[in-house]
Amino acid sequence: MVKVALAGNPNSGKTTLFNSLTGSTAHVGNWPGVTVDKREGKYKKLDEPLNIVDLPGIYSLSPYTPEEVVSRNYILDEKPDVVINVVDATNLERNLYLTTQLLEIDVPIVVALNMSDIVRKNGDEIDLNKLSEKLRVPVVEISALKNENLHELMKEAYRLSKTKREGYTVINNKEIGHLINDVKIAFKGKGVENPLFHAIKLVENDELETSMHPDLLTMVSEFKETFNDDTFGNDFEALIADARYTNISKNYFTTYKASKNNQGEHKLTKSDKIDKVLTHRIWALPVFAFIMFLVFHFTFSSDLLFLHRWFGVNINGEVAINFFTGMGYEGEPLEGIPSLGVWLQSWMNWATGSLTNAVSGAMPPDTWYTSFVVDGLLGGFSAVMSFIPQIMLLFLWMAILEDSGYMARIAFILDRAFRKFGLSGRAFIPMLSGFGCSVPAIMSARTIEDNRERNRVIRLITCFSCGAKLPMWTVLANMAVMWGFSGDLFVFTIYAGGIAAAIIFAIFMKLCSKDQYVSPFIMELPAYHIPQFRNVMARLWDRLKHYLVKAATIILAATILIWFLMSFNWNLSLGMVDINNSILADLGRGLSYFYYPLGWSQGPEGYKYTVCTLTGLIAKELVGTNMELLGIVTPLSMSALYAFAAYNLFTIPCFAAVGAAFGEQKRKEFWLTILWWFAMSYGVSLLINAVGLTYEAALWGGILLTFAIVALIVAAAIIVARRQKRANRVQLEA
Repeated sequence: MVKVALAGNPNSGKTTLFNSLTGSTAHVGNWPGVTVDKREGKYKKLDEPLNIVDLPGIYSLSPYTPEEVVSRNYILDEKPDVVINVVDATNLERNLYLTTQLLEIDVPIVVALNMSDIVRKNGDEIDLNKLSEKLRVPVVEISALKNENLHELMKEAYRLSKTKREGYTVINNKEIGHLINDVKIAFKGKGVENPLFHAIKLVENDELETSMHPDLLTMVSEFKETFNDDTFGNDFEALIADARYTNISKNYFTTYKASKNNQGEHKLTKSDKIDKVLTHRIWALPVFAFIMFLVFHFTFSSDLLFLHRWFGVNINGEVAINFFTGMGYEGEPLEGIPSLGVWLQSWMNWATGSLTNAVSGAMPPDTWYTSFVVDGLLGGFSAVMSFIPQIMLLFLWMAILEDSGYMARIAFILDRAFRKFGLSGRAFIPMLSGFGCSVPAIMSARTIEDNRERNRVIRLITCFSCGAKLPMWTVLANMAVMWGFSGDLFVFTIYAGGIAAAIIFAIFMKLCSKDQYVSPFIMELPAYHIPQFRNVMARLWDRLKHYLVKAATIILAATILIWFLMSFNWNLSLGMVDINNSILADLGRGLSYFYYPLGWSQGPEGYKYTVCTLTGLIAKELVGTNMELLGIVTPLSMSALYAFAAYNLFTIPCFAAVGAAFGEQKRKEFWLTILWWFAMSYGVSLLINAVGLTYEAALWGGILLTFAIVALIVAAAIIVARRQKRANRVQLEA
């Protein structure tokens, strides 16, 4: 079978192309030994099927990140029959840097000039024949998003897979070129494949090459002693990088003709115009907050667009009420219109409730096995299924924002806003991915080169609510509504508060550290485009599949265990035991004293909150699931409710995330991380409860305490900002 590798920069449309080519044949795994995704699929529209491998998005073939090592090793060691180099046609100069490195490998290459439709729409032109002539490989214009010319691309790739190609380099520095040629001859003498690529990497002092071929390093070292460039000295890596870009600017980029306005200036693209608002130095953060609020509003609000609160809109009539509430009410007015998320959840509850009632009616009453089936299995099933509509809807909005190109702007916005406090966008990338799952978020922190900054990021990832915590927020949002608080506002404050807390904690970490280093941050901002239905649905299916697999394994097992503990006493009598006299109640009461100062483990149902919290160490979905299973009906006070939410947001994550942290940190750092997660969650929960109780006791006392906390945070931020400003000035002077 023909092996095809897709290589390209992040956000070049490579994965979109892969999804369009492979469709339902695609499957995802991990590369051996690393956590980087491995995507494979088949293209079946030619004489023989083509096995397509979507390599990770990279900017170069230098071993700076796990993604670059994976891509490099696959092309060199697995020897694909052809490489499709996906190039963003709207960012030709930058994308061609990777192309110049691929050209040095002895493998057939076809350049897929993606987003060509956007180039044409902008009134720009690319001379394909001239570009192909200069690159010495075929160039095909495509649009992966619109499925333009994809079959023509694959026909060309299939044709090239039957041919041979010898690599060449664009580096035209005569002295360096002479050294590269000598090293290439030496590699040939050793029988090394792709000698040109290896020779250039050895001259660059590439760490993989120097470790594998120390005998040839002497040749390069002797040459360095006699060589000195006016600009780069004897830094051959910088010299070669400059030679690549010089050649690209001189030759390849001249094939791109950008349209100009009447004043002879380059026209602003649609993305440039949108970014004038969405990445504006003043409006960017408020717009981001507003967009996120809309996401939560359309997912969790029981009063859509605040029609009841602002205009007194009620829904009357049994048919209308049952339509909006999943047969939830009969005859009572409905205050406002529920959002899509609440509406879907209501109907899911009706469906699972109907199933449970049907099974319960068909089984003998008051038996342990009826309780096991109805309360244990079906109770757990109903709790799991009831959260699916809102989980999937929230991930739908997130997938749309990501596929449109907006999510990439968020890291840029946060980097610009918080670099003065010693925080970089590079650190925010793993933390933002924590909104999906903490496990890959922790693992992606390995791309941060500074060890201290990497440890800080891992400790702050729990501030970003993962998808597994959504069932808990759904239950707590419903409880907040009982206190007259809007459910969507409650969830929004959890997410926004988590981001704010991450920044505050990072400020205090910097305050207590002598380290003033902030890693540099370079990020590609893709052009805005309408999200592709197939990509969005693929992301949703991955999320749903992950949730259902957990539901069928971990959550099911935990649900059965909880049923057993709540249905039996210590004598293991098979009669119907009151939950307050069960094993679970006794265990929960004993542990509740530890959490008593936090406010949420008090009262007759306090032990239930304790049990739910502890089961969250296994999987965070269990917190919300068990709250439903245990039938928690007593709403906490708003301060205790927020204290409970804060503890479960910041605390030690699930076992899988703990295992990821164990693999990414040294033992001492790992145990400090565990201690930090617990201390952070306990301390914040205690503080929130204390502030709430102070407000209840005396309004003026609560205001003074709040003012003191804010003043402390502001003072710390000012100190850190001044330190960072001095450190930046010293660095510039150096």
